[in-house]
Amino acid sequence: MPTYKVGYIIGSLAGASINRTLSKALIRLAPPELEFTEIPIRDLPLYSYDYDSDYPPEGRALKEAIAASDAILFVTPEYNRSIPGGLKNAIDWASRPWGDNSFKHKPSAVIGASPGAIGTAVAQQSLRSVLSYCNSPQMSAPEAYIRFIPEVFGQDGEVTDSSTEGFLRTFMEEYRDHIVRVLTVLPPRS
Repeated sequence: MPTYKVGYIIGSLAGASINRTLSKALIRLAPPELEFTEIPIRDLPLYSYDYDSDYPPEGRALKEAIAASDAILFVTPEYNRSIPGGLKNAIDWASRPWGDNSFKHKPSAVIGASPGAIGTAVAQQSLRSVLSYCNSPQMSAPEAYIRFIPEVFGQDGEVTDSSTEGFLRTFMEEYRDHIVRVLTVLPPRS
């Protein structure tokens, strides 16, 4: 099986984000056919169409990183029952200028962790709506609303609970299969 380049975007700008910890676990448990590169969003200025004719270096770097990826994995917290502003800003940069949407036909998956019992369910629904508009084919199942328990997730990506580890491993296997299916039908744009 070929190797697929997965760009992952962490929705939180916090250095000690639990979603950054979750991303390490996902990478550790992923099938070997997936190769990961973080796509940073921290330094993006607020998007405005005033930039459309001359993107700043941070906006160009974001679009180039997405273009270099076969698929995108979003690992995001939930802020006020939606996605963090920094993540929405990054999506706005990547999907503009009009007619140059970096997410078009790019396979994606959404996951997130929260200390609360419902994980990031509402934020994920909000993000899925935005990604649908951006024409990004999304993995719809399994849904993954992870309740973050510090004793279960080590900083290095180790997962100490076998059922959580099994679920996350299955999620990443399904994501690999989703990427393969999408790229078979919608080959990458040149």
